[in-house]
Amino acid sequence: MTEVLLIRGARIEGGETADILIDGARIAEVGVGLTHAGAREIDAAGLLALPGLVDLHTHLREPGYEASETVLTGSRAAAAGGYTAIFAMPNTSPVADTAGVVEQELALGEAAGLVTVQPIGAVTVGQNGERLAELGAMASSRARVRVFSDDGFCVADPLIMRRALEYVKAFDGVIAQHAQDPRLTEGAQMNEGTVSAELGLAGWPAVAEESIIARDVLLAEHVGSRLHVCHLSTAGSVDLIRWAKKRGIAVTAEVTPHHLLLTDELVRGYDARYKVNPPLRRDEDVQAVREGLADGTIDIVATDHAPHPAEAKACEWQAAANGMVGLESALRVVHSAMVQTGLLDWPDVARVMSRTPARIGRLAGHGRPIAAGEPAELTLYDPAAGGVFTASDLHGRSDNSPYLGRELPGRVMWTVHRGTATIADGIAVEPTESVPA
Repeated sequence: MTEVLLIRGARIEGGETADILIDGARIAEVGVGLTHAGAREIDAAGLLALPGLVDLHTHLREPGYEASETVLTGSRAAAAGGYTAIFAMPNTSPVADTAGVVEQELALGEAAGLVTVQPIGAVTVGQNGERLAELGAMASSRARVRVFSDDGFCVADPLIMRRALEYVKAFDGVIAQHAQDPRLTEGAQMNEGTVSAELGLAGWPAVAEESIIARDVLLAEHVGSRLHVCHLSTAGSVDLIRWAKKRGIAVTAEVTPHHLLLTDELVRGYDARYKVNPPLRRDEDVQAVREGLADGTIDIVATDHAPHPAEAKACEWQAAANGMVGLESALRVVHSAMVQTGLLDWPDVARVMSRTPARIGRLAGHGRPIAAGEPAELTLYDPAAGGVFTASDLHGRSDNSPYLGRELPGRVMWTVHRGTATIADGIAVEPTESVPA
């Protein structure tokens, strides 16, 4: 039997202070002075209660690349970061391009029991960009896939992209595009600009991202379908999304925590922890994406959590893999880059890190208000805590974090998934019983 939780004195989304009674998989009551015989009481004085975070862009690596991450270890990392739901990208081995593979991922997530793991299906067979994958079969499978992406690769063929957008309309799906023209980025090692010229590294030009976004918003408008832009990173991309939204095109966009905080100046030390796709950009781009997130042009923050084994990063820059782990640090980075700068308040954080990603992914039971009768999916966060981010803050299988040794504010103290604490007083716990949704 799942224990009853009574959270006392939490500031709900940074506003009113209230008690939250959780009995089973749902919130039983929200109010002041609540009591319940036998409940486990949590002193939440000074803590923020946020709806459980939802990440629309996580790489779990299983099946096929378990040396980097598994569904279980990635779920632990997510819970430690305050997440109660994550969307798993399909670049596994085999690729998640069939109903069988996405159902396998769903089952692994259910077995782990720490967060809701929602599979993302590949757009094309093997993510090769040549033939559409089994989109309808994945959508009608037990996994109920609604987000499709070849992330890691761009759907570069405009006809394939158009067909994909047309196909997913039938079941209210969305195509999540990795916007990168492959010809304009051949051999690219970092952002194309002053720093790449000084270092002699091949550059990844902003136009390689922007040209694909421009093409795809026009395709989405023509087809009348939903488009989502993954890991937007340039000032020009923000302008394009802003234009498309004013035109009424059904486009949404995400920004990663690292593109809100880090710049290409960090590449000067050739530390491969800072090698990522799309690359870290100029300070001007960082300011533009912050402003875009603040004014609603960019809809959500998504981690692009991309674990790699040590040997994939502990090598020369050119040979190193792209990617950073980010689940455990995301909320703290958003606190630093957006809240402490006055660009977002805590209700905004709930919107961009919980409500809107759940809506884009059509994930029921997540991103809901903290209110009686709602699913018990929430995070208790201490904004007054903080400190140097270290390897002890990481709970996954890989440690390729760009924040190691960096001071970050805040700390996730409790994460509650389906009424069960998966993080308690900042410490990871394993649920003893899975509670039905």
